[in-house]
Amino acid sequence: MRAIDLHTHTCKSDGSYTPTELVDYAIEKNLAAVAITDHDSIEGLDEAVAHAAALRERGLPSVEVIPGIEFSTKYEKQDVHIVGLYISYEEETFRSALCGFVDSRVNRNRKMCENLRGAGIDITYERLLAHYPDAVITRAHYASYLLEQGYVKSRQDAFARYLGDHTKYFVPREKVTPSQAVELILSAGGVPILAHPPLYHMGNDRLESLVAFLKADGLMGIEVFYGTYSNQDVRDMQRLAEKYDLLVSGGSDFHGANKPGLDLGCGYGRLFVPEEALTKIKAARRQ
Repeated sequence: MRAIDLHTHTCKSDGSYTPTELVDYAIEKNLAAVAITDHDSIEGLDEAVAHAAALRERGLPSVEVIPGIEFSTKYEKQDVHIVGLYISYEEETFRSALCGFVDSRVNRNRKMCENLRGAGIDITYERLLAHYPDAVITRAHYASYLLEQGYVKSRQDAFARYLGDHTKYFVPREKVTPSQAVELILSAGGVPILAHPPLYHMGNDRLESLVAFLKADGLMGIEVFYGTYSNQDVRDMQRLAEKYDLLVSGGSDFHGANKPGLDLGCGYGRLFVPEEALTKIKAARRQ
């Protein structure tokens, strides 16, 4: 059975690979399917889907490209991410709602640039866009910019001094709730998945309350497999999936060079998401 990867990022959010490069790499890794799930962005989907289709038409090896997205949401002051798989991203109502999320991100980025200029850093939002054209600007781009311009010695240094949640320069972005993200994904014909729950460090009871709450709102799956999970994490997520009748999903959270050592399809070497999981996701989506 071949592997799949249902959680990846391109340069259209905070990854380093172009959508075309990511598709080519998925083929090189012999993946059966790869989902493009950029942060609050669908800008890379047309390119990835078209490239995979062009390869098939030419009789060359290809891969199933699953249109997706990863929403950054807030639950009781906690960051929670919701992945959407098989979204009908061409639909106008979906695109309009997404524009609202992007506008809030732009406003946040302008304020952060103002704060950093107050610290003596020569930066503007327009300059960031010029450095990273067509990307949805995230803190990873700030870190790269500060490193390239010599303001910090490493990406870790950038977050510690300027970009971390507890620095005086950070500006939190207005976020939707997990329930709103689930609803939007469902409205676009997609499959909403709770992303990497162990990373939230909520504790078992609080996490289970979140899962039950979102299940009632239409949550369909949970990431049982993930690039950094321990064996115990996998067992815990399997238990939750079984208890709440949720689909099993998972992925590497591949970012290319922006997450060194974390590889597509296999994470840090132990990850394997079976193709069988996708078969069940497709069946549930049709229903």
